[in-house]
Amino acid sequence: MSECPVCNGFREAYLLCSTCGEPMMESGRLMDFYDDYSPYMEIDLMKMEDGYPDTNLGHKCPHVYRCPACNTEEVFFIKE
Repeated sequence: MSECPVCNGFREAYLLCSTCGEPMMESGRLMDFYDDYSPYMEIDLMKMEDGYPDTNLGHKCPHVYRCPACNTEEVFFIKE
């Protein structure tokens, strides 16, 4: 099992908004927004249901980033 460096606090990802160029804020894993119980489910099982075909085998962790200036939301894949 791989570990996401952002989820585990090993490092932070500094990303700029593609719309306005302002720094984006990390809002958490994409899977945590599915329903009330998804943050407590097994991460590798949730990756099989996230709608992206290569997150589990490609060792990628989808994170939601939001721009506080223009409210743009984007999903970025963090390499585990």
